[in-house]
Amino acid sequence: MNRHILGEALSSLTFKELKNLEGRLEKGISRIRSKKNELLFAEIEFMQKREVELQNDNMYLRAKIAENERAQQQQQQQSNMIQGSVYQTVTSQPYNRNFLPVNLLEPNNEYSTQDQTPLQLV
Repeated sequence: MNRHILGEALSSLTFKELKNLEGRLEKGISRIRSKKNELLFAEIEFMQKREVELQNDNMYLRAKIAENERAQQQQQQQSNMIQGSVYQTVTSQPYNRNFLPVNLLEPNNEYSTQDQTPLQLV
């Protein structure tokens, strides 16, 4: 029977058997086409949903890029303003050669006197 479905050994079949085989093949082909179309439509629907998701992701990423670019521009502007004010401060104050940092004049209290070993001259 499977040989007949594959189109082999048909010469021994009668007209009625060939007509019956043809009907069975047409029903089978119809079911195959129906299933194929169902799968194709499901794939098309999935791809359409995926397209919408990708478009939404793309819009979100474009908005994030624009937001980051605005933040970088603001940071650059703030940095330029700070550098300009520091330059004005430094250039507006005269240089004093006798200046010593205050922390050099203060005693160092980080170490206790017990940790310091006395120096001995030999």
